[in-house]
Amino acid sequence: MKNSVIDLTTNTGGIISPNPFWLASAPPTNMGAMIERAFEVGWGGAVWKTIGQPIVNVSSRLATLDYRGSKMIGLNNIELITDRPIETNFKEIEQCKKRFPKHAVIASLMVESKRDAWHEIVKRTNDSGADGIELNFGCPHGMSERGMGSAMGQVPEYTCMVTEWVKEVAKVPVLVKLTPNVGSILPPGRAAVKGGADGLSLINTINSVMGVDVDTFQPIPNVNGSAAHGGYCGPAVKPIALNMVGELARDKDTKHIPISGIGGVETWRDAVEFMLLGSTSVQVCTAVMHYGYRIVEDLIDGLTNYLREKGMTSPKQLVGKSSAQVTDWGNLDMNYKVLARVDKDKCINCNLCFVACDDGAHQAIKLVPDAARGGKAYPEIVDEECVGCNLCSLVCPAPGCISMVRMDGETQKLSWREVQEKGIQIKPGHANKNIERS
Repeated sequence: MKNSVIDLTTNTGGIISPNPFWLASAPPTNMGAMIERAFEVGWGGAVWKTIGQPIVNVSSRLATLDYRGSKMIGLNNIELITDRPIETNFKEIEQCKKRFPKHAVIASLMVESKRDAWHEIVKRTNDSGADGIELNFGCPHGMSERGMGSAMGQVPEYTCMVTEWVKEVAKVPVLVKLTPNVGSILPPGRAAVKGGADGLSLINTINSVMGVDVDTFQPIPNVNGSAAHGGYCGPAVKPIALNMVGELARDKDTKHIPISGIGGVETWRDAVEFMLLGSTSVQVCTAVMHYGYRIVEDLIDGLTNYLREKGMTSPKQLVGKSSAQVTDWGNLDMNYKVLARVDKDKCINCNLCFVACDDGAHQAIKLVPDAARGGKAYPEIVDEECVGCNLCSLVCPAPGCISMVRMDGETQKLSWREVQEKGIQIKPGHANKNIERS
């Protein structure tokens, strides 16, 4: 299989693209010239910056979360939908499709909640030659105050209703872009499916205030002395996005629907994680705003090499492969036992594991002088107190120094759900004191 031909062609709800890497609806897809440049370097698809009645944006619009020397761990924006005329956008979509007929061009749409308004813009999308439609039910700022965006997506009944309106006239596949600003992603996801969606895309940005300048007391981004809540994206939101994608991929009412995963995708590994939890394609925004279009070359090469190493020939073989392994807490094995183990040869005597465990966990590490090593104190695990929480291995700066070792052997699995269903008596205690079945 090492020399097998890898085919990255992707089908997301009937939208075909030469690879699973799409640009998300955002500034990088603001106009046809930009998307055409992106296609030239390898992007498989692009979701056009949301089309609707043109608006007036403000300045400034962006703010970032930087962390310990790393730039743009998170990105907050208060930019709204397109400020370009509707007819200009559709004309450029038509031109783009003529130049790149094999690439996926998806029109992101947002208009007021009137059936006629949705019918009109969808018909214009049909005429433009776009390969698909993405309904923007997720924007958490600006448009939501006007009754659109997340104001729509947070109400399942509205999500279903508008999706039905769109499907009445759409001649191309329809994806519904979901907002993460909800208590559970399942009701809006199910509503979109009930309304006839051909696929789902998520997550849109998370409602947020990026920060405050502690010297001037000015919230950011500063718009003439004021600031507003905006949409948060970037690498920091990936765990939230993975959770929501996984939930929909496992749910009985939505698991048959293709998903385009969005949220913090920066490397091919990120993309593979989304696919393993249920995504057919992935959309990228912040990473392109940070590094430019050419990151797609690394995405393509990385995914191709990974598939070859795994003996696979298509990314569709990855889709949902890990989905079933994410479950409810109540199904986890309470008899599974791991303990921390320290490799003294790799220890740098920083004692961070001791401090973290003593002040922030379970006081399961002591410092013991080692005469054979010049009397230096080394961390030693107190087995009867260690709960296998992983904290020491996570804070340790020395690669391979602390490992988590399985200790339960052949102990029979036992979940909290089984305990409840079968009335098994257990004593409260930490996980590494095995529970015996009665």
